[in-house]
Amino acid sequence: MDRCVGGAAKLPESDRKDLAILALAGSEPVSDLAARHGVSRKFVYQQTHKALTALDDAFSPAVPDSAVLFELTVTKAWLRQVIVALPLICRSSYRGVVEFLRDLLGVSVSLGCVHDVLQAATRQASAINQGQDLSCIRVGLHDELFQGVTPVLAGVDAASTFCYLLAAADRRDADTWGVHLLDAAAQGLQPDYTIADAGQGLRAGQKAAWGDRPCHGDVFHIQRQGEGLVNTLARLAQGATSRRKALHARIGRAGQHDPDHALAAQLEPAREAETQAHRLAGDVRTLVHWLRSDVLALAGPALATRRDLFDFIVAELAAREPEDTRRIRPVRVALQNQRDRLLAFAGQLDAKLAEIARAHAIAEPLVREACVLHRLPTTSPAHWQGWNRLRAQTGSKFHALFTAVSRAMADTPRSSSLVENLNSRLRTYFTLRRHLGGAYLDLLRFFLNHRRFLRSRHAERRGKSPRELMTGQAHAHWLTLLGLGPLQPQRA
Repeated sequence: MDRCVGGAAKLPESDRKDLAILALAGSEPVSDLAARHGVSRKFVYQQTHKALTALDDAFSPAVPDSAVLFELTVTKAWLRQVIVALPLICRSSYRGVVEFLRDLLGVSVSLGCVHDVLQAATRQASAINQGQDLSCIRVGLHDELFQGVTPVLAGVDAASTFCYLLAAADRRDADTWGVHLLDAAAQGLQPDYTIADAGQGLRAGQKAAWGDRPCHGDVFHIQRQGEGLVNTLARLAQGATSRRKALHARIGRAGQHDPDHALAAQLEPAREAETQAHRLAGDVRTLVHWLRSDVLALAGPALATRRDLFDFIVAELAAREPEDTRRIRPVRVALQNQRDRLLAFAGQLDAKLAEIARAHAIAEPLVREACVLHRLPTTSPAHWQGWNRLRAQTGSKFHALFTAVSRAMADTPRSSSLVENLNSRLRTYFTLRRHLGGAYLDLLRFFLNHRRFLRSRHAERRGKSPRELMTGQAHAHWLTLLGLGPLQPQRA
């Protein structure tokens, strides 16, 4: 079979065409054609199918542009579907909806009509949002978004991306968060833990509403803060180099006109400042890289080792803090105050790996090795060397072990970045905020939870909505759920 696959890959396009023609002609069996060309029978059938498709396209009758392809039944219910769909799917403004209906359908509607239809849809969406059972959510992601100067409190299910909280508020203090979390708890929300940044109001509100339920730290924000420090120090180092070069050029131009060597006396301090700036930038870059790639990476060492590495990085930053206190201190303090929260995900992962070791009767170091193997790209020789070594050690248990470890890692979130993604999607709907007011968030929350993914890097999400992923149950189209009537029959 390997020989056949290799032969198919090397077969020129002209030979593939000839192979398809011979197969269509039926002059000899497919098995003989496959053997003669060094390919598999499946490959021959694939080329035959391509040739048939090309022939069908070539001989199919051309359809003129004026031909009627299909007909739509235009009813008041269907027009209401269009009015609601255009702002949500196409991000159209009210006036855009009016123009679309006028120019393409010959229907005249007013801005007030568009507003009334969307208001009715919003009320229905709010009722559905409030009636949704949230008991399926195991890990919640919390964050505070801002639309202009207005805080928006957001909560998202880590597994399904279902948004269970999206509310504009005057404040983002503990009382405000606590009220909204109690409302979510009344709908069955009892996550095992949540993930959030270091916001004091958010954490105090969760503690007031849910007691001692854990709130893990968000690695996304702290990593971004560290990368910001690295970029700033790199720019300062580059600036020191530019100043030294400029001074060197001035000395060259001055020549004999600088008898006191005043410029030359400034050169050595400039070189020392340049060296110190580049050394500091390089050291901090290395420390932040270790933090991201070794300490806070999902595939990494056990929790105890991560804590030691974390403390080492904080100590090294503290040692360099006097060189640029204003910039280094905020990052060092943030890391020092959040260590246990930021590393909480590692404790969760350690427990899952220990359970895998017991379930498969495999030594924990080998399970950890399978975890660390995920750090290497599959295109690297080191990955496959580790793969073969681990497979030799675990034998027939290897594939089940590797699959279990992959699943455990996928089920161990570390950040609330899904909420940041939600924020970027909300920004394109500002026209709804101007027209519908604060209630537009209820409509958007409903739409985003019930709209099916057209594409996703996660294969299990494609063609499903966040609600379907969360509950495991199918539901009608979101326009139908809003009481706007059934969709038109789907065209083939």
